[in-house]
Amino acid sequence: MVIGRARRSEELGETLLPKRIALPIFASDPLSSVAYATQEILLVLTLGGLAYLHFTPWIAGAVVALMTVVVLSYRQVVRAYPSGGGSYAVVSTNLGPSAGLVVGASLLVDYVMTVAVSVASGVDNIVSALPSLADYRVLMALGFVGLLTALNLRGMRESGRLFAAPTYLFVGGVLIMIGTGLLRYLLGDAPVAESSAYGITPQKNDVDLAGIALVMLVLRAFSSGCTALTGVEAISNGVPAFRKPKSQNAAYTLAAMGIIAVVLFVGVTTLAIVANVHIADDPCRLTGLPHCAGYPQRTVIAQLAAAVFGGSHSFGFYYIQAATALILILAANTAFNGFPLLSSILAQDSYLPRQLHNRGDRLVFSNGIVALAVVAGLLLYVFKASVSSLIHLYILGVFTSFTLSQTGMVRHWNRALCTETDPVRRRRQHLARAVNSTGAAVTGLVLVIVLATKFTQGAWLAVVAATVLWLMMRGIRRQYDRTSAELAVTDPRQDSVPPSRVLAIVLVSTLHRPTLRALAYARAFRPDHLEALTVAVDQESLSTLRRQWDDFDIQVPLTVLESPYREITRPAVQYVRSVRRDGPNDVIAVFIPEYVVGHWWENLLHNQTALWLKSRLLFTPGVTVTSVPWQLSSATSPRRPIARAPGSVRRGEPPNTAKHITAHAASQPPDTQ
Repeated sequence: MVIGRARRSEELGETLLPKRIALPIFASDPLSSVAYATQEILLVLTLGGLAYLHFTPWIAGAVVALMTVVVLSYRQVVRAYPSGGGSYAVVSTNLGPSAGLVVGASLLVDYVMTVAVSVASGVDNIVSALPSLADYRVLMALGFVGLLTALNLRGMRESGRLFAAPTYLFVGGVLIMIGTGLLRYLLGDAPVAESSAYGITPQKNDVDLAGIALVMLVLRAFSSGCTALTGVEAISNGVPAFRKPKSQNAAYTLAAMGIIAVVLFVGVTTLAIVANVHIADDPCRLTGLPHCAGYPQRTVIAQLAAAVFGGSHSFGFYYIQAATALILILAANTAFNGFPLLSSILAQDSYLPRQLHNRGDRLVFSNGIVALAVVAGLLLYVFKASVSSLIHLYILGVFTSFTLSQTGMVRHWNRALCTETDPVRRRRQHLARAVNSTGAAVTGLVLVIVLATKFTQGAWLAVVAATVLWLMMRGIRRQYDRTSAELAVTDPRQDSVPPSRVLAIVLVSTLHRPTLRALAYARAFRPDHLEALTVAVDQESLSTLRRQWDDFDIQVPLTVLESPYREITRPAVQYVRSVRRDGPNDVIAVFIPEYVVGHWWENLLHNQTALWLKSRLLFTPGVTVTSVPWQLSSATSPRRPIARAPGSVRRGEPPNTAKHITAHAASQPPDTQ
């Protein structure tokens, strides 16, 4: 009901995206960031009161210039690397695997932060419209993460159709608000924000700043405004999800995203200046505001909507708030698409568990989606869904990937120019190299600014998380490499030599039908030697077993191990290992009768000794363990059939009806794809 029926692998082509759906899927994050990017600039500048607000248009202009350079740079990336992977693929190819891992780790951390910040910001806008919901902030945030997870598990195309309408409604609504507000300004009836009458008390350390201190404040405001660039790289990671021609469609979508984001950001910032919006990190710094304690300040975009459309009870105000809250929450969908795609590529390169590369029932990377939801949900819970607390951990990873990917693209064009002879292509490559060189220089400078201004305010947590993730991925790769080297065939003839003998041991506790089936199954293998093994912890039970063994005339020798300390697992394992030591070229086949139950709670009553024995014997070289199941009536009773759609398959449905399961004790590869 939630995820939908399973889809066949052949249907993968039907999930590819046209540009009109790809835009809201991959660009909802940068488009929605206009709802808080301007606010973040104002929050920093008002640390010094109202004296530094005149820097707002200059900072906004710098952000727009930076966004233009980054969009142009990433258009080069999607054309040069149409197979996807974005910054990770570019950096790994041109700067080496270690640098590529830095980008991968940084982006994974930043995708988690995108979900947390976007959902928290969306909840903020809901609280701005309905202040009575402030106490349920965390609960609402976790609920929205769960909803996004379910929608994305249904599939990228289906979630895109659902997300397209809110994205386009938000863009249209904000454009109408900007147009209406600026038209009123030109006609002499400029909108006035509800906070324009309040002054702002500067913080003690931010009064009358000059020189380096003032520069640092402006740079800090600029770094906060750079949140408008988050998610720009998602399109370059998701090129394989586009319809053909993939790279061309991705480049067009990237250009459309850049143009819309710039127009919205410039419009909202201009309108905030015109409407004289005042906002502070602490409501009690707003002079003239009575009862400031616990006062829920409205967001910048909420104040603009109220000023333009005639108050906080107008239709336009509620429309903008609803559309903003929706797109901010859906902006997390950019990460829900980027994170699984990137983690799948990293898993394919053996830097993350291989399970992250597997597609789920709906042909999406389900494991990556669930992992992202869990980590983002934990962050929202720990930081109480506070945008102010989460925002400082944000955007550091984005600019790390920006800088390294543009540097990698410069090396890419340098190599291409060494072999290209066509003059027309050389001119294009020179122009592309110039664009990427500019992008590398500018984003590198911004990375230094962001690191310097945000490090002590919480960005160090993002640095630590990315470093730990980088080390973990290198460790995973080493483990996979060691396993592959160990399992590689070096001498096929030697590895194919059959064992000298096959010695079969059937573990027996009591003589019942499962035991007889296990003995019969072991005989069917025609081993060189067959024996039954029991561990005597109770002399009365042992006497009963021996009497039954003789009465039924079972032609299999019964070996009895005495256990004065009433242990079963250790004596049995030691005996098997001793047999193995006596014949190092032999294979010991251990057969264990097991019950198959129909209810989970029945497992608590049966098979505990068998599980312990298997877990110990699996680490013994030259020993195979075969479970011989006996289905109890609860497992074989007829059940009501489950209605399924034509052509669909049930999750976990076995490929055949074999009744036995064999677990080999020899070392197995880390995955069984």
